[in-house]
Amino acid sequence: MEITTEIKKLSDRINALEESATIGMAKKARELASQGIDVVNLSFGEPDFQTPQHIKDAAIKAIQDGFTFYTPVSGIPDLRTAIVNKLKRDNQLDYKPENIVVSTGAKQSIANALLCLVNEGDEVIIYAPYWVSYSELVKLAGGKAVLLEGSLENDFKANIQQLKDAITERTKVIMFSSPCNPTGTVFSKNELKEIAEVVVAHENIYVLADEIYEFINFGEPHVSIASFEGMKERTAVINGMSKGFAMTGWRLGYMAAPVWLANACDKLQGQVTSGTSSISQKAGVAALNGDLQPTYDMTKAFLRRRDLVYKMLLDIPGIKTNLPKGAFYFFPDVSSYFGKTDGKVVIKDAMDLSMYILNEAHVSTVTGEAFGASDYIRLSFAASDEALTKALTSIKTALLKLK
Repeated sequence: MEITTEIKKLSDRINALEESATIGMAKKARELASQGIDVVNLSFGEPDFQTPQHIKDAAIKAIQDGFTFYTPVSGIPDLRTAIVNKLKRDNQLDYKPENIVVSTGAKQSIANALLCLVNEGDEVIIYAPYWVSYSELVKLAGGKAVLLEGSLENDFKANIQQLKDAITERTKVIMFSSPCNPTGTVFSKNELKEIAEVVVAHENIYVLADEIYEFINFGEPHVSIASFEGMKERTAVINGMSKGFAMTGWRLGYMAAPVWLANACDKLQGQVTSGTSSISQKAGVAALNGDLQPTYDMTKAFLRRRDLVYKMLLDIPGIKTNLPKGAFYFFPDVSSYFGKTDGKVVIKDAMDLSMYILNEAHVSTVTGEAFGASDYIRLSFAASDEALTKALTSIKTALLKLK
C-alpha cells in the first residue's frame, strides 16, 4: 500500500501537523550513531547534568512509601503549595493552589492553555524566533499564528510598535518565552512593562508567558509579566522542572493562571492524561522546596560554556550571532553559506546546512525554519566543554570546505 493512501486514512488535523524539528534531527543523529559514527548532539534542549541527588532521594522515598496511585488532575496538594511558595519567593506573585495546574511537562501546559483559550480562526501573536511547538499547537487549536519577527541586530526582539500593529479584532493570545528558546533573548523589566501596557488596553487578549528557562539567566534578574498591574488575571505563566533542575525525563510542568482558566485546563487534562506521575510530583516538591545550589551551579556551567562557544563561533568566517542572555542555545545567521558547495553538496538553505554539518562534521543542529527564521540554525551548548570544543572545531573545518 502506498504511503499516500495511508495518509488519507488519517485526520486532517494530524496531517496538517509538522513533526517536531528538534525531535526529527535527534532521530537522524541517532541513526548515524547506530552506524558507529561518533555524533555530537547539539540539537536537543536537554541539560547534560544529572538530576540533583536530593530530588532523586525524594522520588525513591515516594516509591518506598507506596505513593504509587492516581493523583488529582491538577496535581497533589503539596506540589501545588510548593509552586505557590516558589512563585511568591522568586517572582513576587501571589497565587493560591487553585490557580495551579500541574501537567506532564510545560509543553502540555501550553497545549492546555491554547486549547482552552483559542477558537477556530482566533489569532495568536508569537514573538519570533519561537520554540518549534508554538505554531503547531496554535494550529492544533484551530488558531492562526501571527509572527512578530525580531532581528539579530536587535537581539531578536520585536519592538512594541510591531506588537501594536499586529493586534486585530481576532487577536486572542500573545505568546513568548523569556529567556527564549532558540535565541537566548531575555526581555528586560521595561520591555515587559511595555507589552503589559498594550495588553491591558485590550479587554480580550491574554498572554502565555513561557518561563521554563527562568533559572538559566546570565544577566539581570528574571521578571514575570504577570507581576505587572492588571496582568495576573490576563496571564498564564508556564514553567516546569526540566531545564532548571535537570529533570527532563520526569515530565513535570505547571501553569499558574486565573481560576477560570485553571479550571478549564483541569477539565481538559482530565479527559486526556489526568494527573501526572505521582513519583515525579514528589520529586518536584523536593526540587522547589530544597537546596537550589545545584541549579545555580548548573547555570554557572552554562555561562562558562556560552562564553566558550561564543568565542569559537566568532572565529568561523561568515557566522553572525548574538550573545545569549539566558537559556542554552546559540541561533547564528548562516545565510552567507547559502549557494556554496564543497564540490559534492550545494547548500541551498539552513536545512541543507544542518544536514551538511551532520554528515560532514558529525554534529547535529536544527534548522532555523522550524523556529520561524529561515536564515539560521540552532545549536545547544548543553553539553560538556570537551564535546562543545570538538563540535565547534569540526563545524569550522566542515564550513571552510564550502566555496
